[in-house]
Amino acid sequence: MAIQHLSSAPSTPTSSRPYPMASPGYGKRSAPDQQPRRADDFMLLPLRERHIAGFIDQLPDGAAMDVKGLARQLPLYGQQAVGSALKALSVAGYLRRVRCLVTGEGGQVRWVFRTFWSRTARDNEWWSAFVGAEHEQPTVAEPVVVQPETPGVPQQKTYEPGPPAEGHSPAYEALARLGRVDARLALSAADCAVLEPLAAEWFTRGVDADYLVQALVAGLPAGVNSPVGLVRRRLTDKIPPQVSAAPVPPAPGTPVRRVMMECTTCGVPGRAEALPDGLCRACREPGQGVPEVSAELPADRDVRTYVTELRDLLKAP
Repeated sequence: MAIQHLSSAPSTPTSSRPYPMASPGYGKRSAPDQQPRRADDFMLLPLRERHIAGFIDQLPDGAAMDVKGLARQLPLYGQQAVGSALKALSVAGYLRRVRCLVTGEGGQVRWVFRTFWSRTARDNEWWSAFVGAEHEQPTVAEPVVVQPETPGVPQQKTYEPGPPAEGHSPAYEALARLGRVDARLALSAADCAVLEPLAAEWFTRGVDADYLVQALVAGLPAGVNSPVGLVRRRLTDKIPPQVSAAPVPPAPGTPVRRVMMECTTCGVPGRAEALPDGLCRACREPGQGVPEVSAELPADRDVRTYVTELRDLLKAP
Protein backbone atom coordinates (compact mmCIF):
# COMPACT_ATOMS: atom_id res chain seq x y z
CA MET A 1 0.00 0.00 0.00
CA ALA A 2 1.39 3.40 -0.91
CA ILE A 3 1.63 5.79 2.01
CA GLN A 4 1.17 9.41 1.03
CA HIS A 5 1.97 12.75 2.67
CA LEU A 6 4.90 11.36 4.66
CA SER A 7 6.74 14.66 4.76
CA SER A 8 4.02 17.30 4.54
CA ALA A 9 2.45 17.16 8.01
CA PRO A 10 1.87 20.59 9.52
CA SER A 11 3.88 21.23 12.63
CA THR A 12 2.25 20.58 15.96
CA PRO A 13 0.83 23.89 17.21
CA THR A 14 2.71 25.49 20.03
CA SER A 15 1.55 28.17 22.42
CA SER A 16 3.03 30.16 25.24
CA ARG A 17 -0.18 29.62 27.15
CA PRO A 18 -0.70 26.41 29.14
CA TYR A 19 -3.14 23.96 27.61
CA PRO A 20 -6.53 23.92 29.41
CA MET A 21 -6.61 21.24 32.08
CA ALA A 22 -9.64 19.15 32.95
CA SER A 23 -11.09 19.05 36.45
CA PRO A 24 -8.96 17.03 38.88
CA GLY A 25 -9.30 13.31 38.07
CA TYR A 26 -10.54 13.88 34.51
CA GLY A 27 -8.84 14.32 31.13
CA LYS A 28 -5.92 12.59 29.44
CA ARG A 29 -4.17 9.60 30.99
CA SER A 30 -1.06 7.98 29.49
CA ALA A 31 -1.20 4.21 29.05
CA PRO A 32 1.78 2.20 30.36
CA ASP A 33 4.66 0.58 28.45
CA GLN A 34 4.75 3.00 25.54
CA GLN A 35 7.72 3.20 23.20
CA PRO A 36 9.94 6.30 23.44
CA ARG A 37 9.02 9.23 21.24
CA ARG A 38 10.47 9.14 17.74
CA ALA A 39 10.45 11.58 14.84
CA ASP A 40 8.45 9.14 12.70
CA ASP A 41 5.67 8.51 15.24
CA PHE A 42 2.26 8.31 13.52
CA MET A 43 3.81 8.61 10.05
CA LEU A 44 1.61 5.80 8.69
CA LEU A 45 -1.53 7.74 9.62
CA PRO A 46 -3.31 10.12 7.24
CA LEU A 47 -2.26 13.77 7.41
CA ARG A 48 -5.06 15.03 9.67
CA GLU A 49 -4.90 12.11 12.10
CA ARG A 50 -1.10 12.37 12.23
CA HIS A 51 -1.27 16.05 13.10
CA ILE A 52 -3.89 15.60 15.83
CA ALA A 53 -2.15 12.50 17.23
CA GLY A 54 1.13 14.43 17.53
CA PHE A 55 -0.66 17.23 19.35
CA ILE A 56 -2.42 14.88 21.80
CA ASP A 57 0.81 12.97 22.44
CA GLN A 58 2.49 16.14 23.71
CA LEU A 59 -0.35 17.06 26.08
CA PRO A 60 0.29 16.50 29.80
CA ASP A 61 -1.75 14.04 31.79
CA GLY A 62 -4.91 15.69 33.03
CA ALA A 63 -5.31 17.89 29.93
CA ALA A 64 -8.85 18.42 28.69
CA MET A 65 -9.71 15.99 25.88
CA ASP A 66 -13.19 17.10 24.83
CA VAL A 67 -13.77 17.74 21.13
CA LYS A 68 -14.57 21.42 21.60
CA GLY A 69 -11.43 22.04 23.63
CA LEU A 70 -9.21 20.26 21.13
CA ALA A 71 -10.78 22.11 18.20
CA ARG A 72 -10.09 25.45 19.87
CA GLN A 73 -6.40 24.53 20.09
CA LEU A 74 -6.20 23.16 16.52
CA PRO A 75 -7.07 26.05 14.19
CA LEU A 76 -6.78 23.89 11.05
CA TYR A 77 -9.72 21.68 12.06
CA GLY A 78 -13.25 22.18 13.30
CA GLN A 79 -15.17 20.09 15.82
CA GLN A 80 -16.49 17.63 13.23
CA ALA A 81 -13.00 17.01 11.85
CA VAL A 82 -11.54 16.55 15.34
CA GLY A 83 -14.34 14.14 16.28
CA SER A 84 -13.77 12.10 13.13
CA ALA A 85 -10.02 12.04 13.77
CA LEU A 86 -10.52 10.80 17.34
CA LYS A 87 -12.74 8.02 15.98
CA ALA A 88 -10.02 7.02 13.50
CA LEU A 89 -7.35 7.10 16.24
CA SER A 90 -9.56 4.90 18.41
CA VAL A 91 -9.99 2.38 15.56
CA ALA A 92 -6.22 2.45 14.97
CA GLY A 93 -5.63 1.55 18.65
CA TYR A 94 -4.18 4.79 20.02
CA LEU A 95 -6.88 5.81 22.50
CA ARG A 96 -9.86 4.64 24.52
CA ARG A 97 -12.38 6.64 26.53
CA VAL A 98 -13.43 5.31 29.93
CA ARG A 99 -15.54 6.42 32.86
CA CYS A 100 -14.59 5.55 36.43
CA LEU A 101 -16.87 5.54 39.46
CA VAL A 102 -14.67 6.82 42.26
CA THR A 103 -15.44 6.78 45.96
CA GLY A 104 -13.18 9.17 47.80
CA GLU A 105 -12.78 10.59 51.24
CA GLY A 106 -15.98 10.98 53.18
CA GLY A 107 -17.77 8.39 51.03
CA GLN A 108 -18.45 10.88 48.21
CA VAL A 109 -19.08 9.06 44.92
CA ARG A 110 -18.57 10.62 41.51
CA TRP A 111 -17.99 9.61 37.91
CA VAL A 112 -14.77 10.78 36.28
CA PHE A 113 -14.25 10.66 32.51
CA ARG A 114 -10.80 9.92 31.11
CA THR A 115 -9.16 9.36 27.75
CA PHE A 116 -6.32 6.85 27.88
CA TRP A 117 -3.68 7.53 25.24
CA SER A 118 -0.98 5.21 23.92
CA ARG A 119 1.68 6.43 21.51
CA THR A 120 2.13 2.75 20.69
CA ALA A 121 -0.95 1.45 18.85
CA ARG A 122 -2.67 -1.42 20.75
CA ASP A 123 -5.16 -4.05 19.65
CA ASN A 124 -8.56 -4.69 21.21
CA GLU A 125 -7.28 -7.52 23.40
CA TRP A 126 -4.64 -5.28 24.96
CA TRP A 127 -7.15 -2.50 25.67
CA SER A 128 -9.66 -4.97 27.13
CA ALA A 129 -7.03 -6.38 29.48
CA PHE A 130 -5.87 -2.88 30.42
CA VAL A 131 -9.37 -1.64 31.23
CA GLY A 132 -10.02 -4.84 33.18
CA ALA A 133 -6.87 -4.27 35.23
CA GLU A 134 -7.93 -0.68 35.88
CA HIS A 135 -11.28 -2.00 37.14
CA GLU A 136 -9.54 -4.14 39.74
CA GLN A 137 -7.27 -1.43 41.12
CA PRO A 138 -8.49 0.76 43.98
CA THR A 139 -8.17 4.44 43.24
CA VAL A 140 -7.69 7.26 45.70
CA ALA A 141 -9.68 10.30 44.79
CA GLU A 142 -7.42 12.96 43.35
CA PRO A 143 -6.80 15.97 45.55
CA VAL A 144 -8.00 19.27 44.18
CA VAL A 145 -4.94 21.30 43.27
CA VAL A 146 -5.38 25.04 43.15
CA GLN A 147 -3.38 26.40 40.24
CA PRO A 148 -1.97 29.91 40.56
CA GLU A 149 -3.56 32.40 38.24
CA THR A 150 -1.64 33.17 35.06
CA PRO A 151 -2.16 36.68 33.66
CA GLY A 152 -3.87 36.67 30.29
CA VAL A 153 -5.07 33.05 30.51
CA PRO A 154 -8.85 32.81 30.87
CA GLN A 155 -10.09 30.21 33.33
CA GLN A 156 -12.34 27.44 32.08
CA LYS A 157 -15.98 28.00 32.79
CA THR A 158 -17.54 25.25 34.85
CA TYR A 159 -21.15 24.83 35.81
CA GLU A 160 -21.79 24.48 39.51
CA PRO A 161 -25.33 23.27 40.12
CA GLY A 162 -27.18 25.33 42.67
CA PRO A 163 -29.68 24.07 45.20
CA PRO A 164 -32.66 22.25 43.66
CA ALA A 165 -35.71 24.38 43.04
CA GLU A 166 -38.50 23.67 45.47
CA GLY A 167 -40.67 20.81 44.26
CA HIS A 168 -38.37 19.70 41.45
CA SER A 169 -36.97 16.17 41.39
CA PRO A 170 -33.28 15.35 40.70
CA ALA A 171 -34.36 14.05 37.27
CA TYR A 172 -36.03 17.37 36.39
CA GLU A 173 -32.99 19.30 37.62
CA ALA A 174 -30.63 17.21 35.50
CA LEU A 175 -32.74 17.87 32.40
CA ALA A 176 -32.82 21.58 33.18
CA ARG A 177 -28.99 21.59 33.34
CA LEU A 178 -28.59 20.28 29.79
CA GLY A 179 -28.97 23.68 28.13
CA ARG A 180 -26.27 25.15 30.36
CA VAL A 181 -23.84 22.37 29.49
CA ASP A 182 -24.62 22.52 25.76
CA ALA A 183 -27.02 25.09 24.28
CA ARG A 184 -28.09 22.62 21.58
CA LEU A 185 -30.03 20.69 24.25
CA ALA A 186 -31.79 23.64 25.87
CA LEU A 187 -35.18 22.42 27.09
CA SER A 188 -38.21 24.39 28.20
CA ALA A 189 -39.91 23.83 31.54
CA ALA A 190 -42.67 21.92 29.73
CA ASP A 191 -40.09 19.72 27.98
CA CYS A 192 -38.44 18.89 31.30
CA ALA A 193 -41.78 17.95 32.82
CA VAL A 194 -42.63 15.64 29.89
CA LEU A 195 -39.21 13.91 29.96
CA GLU A 196 -38.94 13.74 33.76
CA PRO A 197 -40.34 10.17 34.11
CA LEU A 198 -37.84 8.83 31.56
CA ALA A 199 -34.95 10.55 33.33
CA ALA A 200 -36.16 9.35 36.72
CA GLU A 201 -35.84 5.76 35.51
CA TRP A 202 -32.08 6.32 35.10
CA PHE A 203 -31.79 7.27 38.77
CA THR A 204 -33.48 4.02 39.80
CA ARG A 205 -30.60 2.20 38.08
CA GLY A 206 -27.93 3.70 40.29
CA VAL A 207 -26.65 6.65 38.24
CA ASP A 208 -26.38 10.24 39.36
CA ALA A 209 -27.16 13.56 37.67
CA ASP A 210 -23.60 14.03 36.34
CA TYR A 211 -23.67 10.60 34.67
CA LEU A 212 -27.06 11.33 33.10
CA VAL A 213 -26.03 14.75 31.78
CA GLN A 214 -22.76 13.46 30.30
CA ALA A 215 -24.51 10.57 28.57
CA LEU A 216 -27.05 12.91 27.00
CA VAL A 217 -24.62 15.56 25.73
CA ALA A 218 -21.88 13.23 24.43
CA GLY A 219 -21.41 13.10 20.66
CA LEU A 220 -24.08 15.60 19.66
CA PRO A 221 -24.61 16.36 15.97
CA ALA A 222 -23.61 19.80 14.71
CA GLY A 223 -27.25 20.86 14.49
CA VAL A 224 -30.14 19.71 16.68
CA ASN A 225 -33.55 20.52 15.20
CA SER A 226 -35.57 19.08 18.07
CA PRO A 227 -33.80 19.04 21.45
CA VAL A 228 -36.75 17.40 23.19
CA GLY A 229 -36.95 14.67 20.52
CA LEU A 230 -33.23 13.93 20.66
CA VAL A 231 -33.19 13.84 24.47
CA ARG A 232 -36.24 11.55 24.52
CA ARG A 233 -34.53 9.14 22.12
CA ARG A 234 -31.28 9.12 24.12
CA LEU A 235 -33.11 8.64 27.41
CA THR A 236 -34.69 5.55 25.88
CA ASP A 237 -31.79 4.15 23.84
CA LYS A 238 -28.92 4.83 26.27
CA ILE A 239 -30.54 3.85 29.55
CA PRO A 240 -28.02 1.81 31.58
CA PRO A 241 -28.74 -1.80 32.52
CA GLN A 242 -30.68 -2.64 35.62
CA VAL A 243 -28.38 -3.79 38.41
CA SER A 244 -29.82 -6.94 39.95
CA ALA A 245 -28.17 -6.56 43.33
CA ALA A 246 -26.72 -3.67 45.28
CA PRO A 247 -22.91 -3.65 45.37
CA VAL A 248 -21.21 -4.66 48.58
CA PRO A 249 -20.24 -1.49 50.44
CA PRO A 250 -16.48 -1.02 50.81
CA ALA A 251 -14.70 -1.17 54.12
CA PRO A 252 -14.48 2.22 55.85
CA GLY A 253 -11.71 4.32 54.36
CA THR A 254 -11.24 2.08 51.29
CA PRO A 255 -11.58 3.96 47.98
CA VAL A 256 -13.43 2.01 45.28
CA ARG A 257 -13.50 2.38 41.51
CA ARG A 258 -15.69 0.83 38.87
CA VAL A 259 -14.52 1.30 35.29
CA MET A 260 -16.48 1.16 32.05
CA MET A 261 -15.24 1.86 28.55
CA GLU A 262 -17.35 4.24 26.51
CA CYS A 263 -17.77 4.78 22.78
CA THR A 264 -15.25 7.29 21.48
CA THR A 265 -17.86 8.87 19.20
CA CYS A 266 -21.16 8.94 21.10
CA GLY A 267 -20.11 8.21 24.70
CA VAL A 268 -22.42 5.24 25.28
CA PRO A 269 -20.91 3.05 28.06
CA GLY A 270 -20.30 -0.67 27.87
CA ARG A 271 -17.91 -3.55 28.53
CA ALA A 272 -14.62 -3.41 26.66
CA GLU A 273 -15.44 -6.53 24.64
CA ALA A 274 -18.73 -4.95 23.54
CA LEU A 275 -16.90 -1.90 22.14
CA PRO A 276 -14.29 -3.21 19.66
CA ASP A 277 -12.07 -0.42 18.36
CA GLY A 278 -13.58 1.73 21.13
CA LEU A 279 -16.86 2.10 19.21
CA CYS A 280 -20.41 0.92 19.81
CA ARG A 281 -22.23 -0.96 17.08
CA ALA A 282 -24.22 2.08 15.96
CA CYS A 283 -21.02 4.09 15.42
CA ARG A 284 -19.16 1.18 13.78
CA GLU A 285 -22.06 0.56 11.39
CA PRO A 286 -23.79 3.93 10.96
CA GLY A 287 -26.07 2.54 8.25
CA GLN A 288 -27.69 0.03 10.64
CA GLY A 289 -30.39 2.25 12.08
CA VAL A 290 -31.23 5.94 12.36
CA PRO A 291 -28.02 7.94 12.83
CA GLU A 292 -27.92 10.60 15.51
CA VAL A 293 -24.86 12.42 14.21
CA SER A 294 -24.30 14.22 10.94
CA ALA A 295 -22.64 12.48 8.01
CA GLU A 296 -18.90 12.05 8.16
CA LEU A 297 -16.52 13.80 5.82
CA PRO A 298 -15.90 11.91 2.54
CA ALA A 299 -12.30 11.24 3.59
CA ASP A 300 -13.54 9.24 6.59
CA ARG A 301 -15.73 6.77 4.71
CA ASP A 302 -12.87 4.31 4.10
CA VAL A 303 -11.20 4.60 7.50
CA ARG A 304 -11.87 0.96 8.45
CA THR A 305 -10.32 -0.27 5.19
CA TYR A 306 -7.33 1.98 5.75
CA VAL A 307 -6.81 0.81 9.33
CA THR A 308 -7.02 -2.85 8.26
CA GLU A 309 -4.25 -2.24 5.76
CA LEU A 310 -2.28 -0.31 8.36
CA ARG A 311 -2.49 -3.20 10.82
CA ASP A 312 -1.30 -5.61 8.12
CA LEU A 313 1.72 -3.35 7.56
CA LEU A 314 2.52 -3.27 11.26
CA LYS A 315 2.44 -7.08 11.40
CA ALA A 316 4.78 -7.44 8.43
CA PRO A 317 8.39 -8.41 9.30
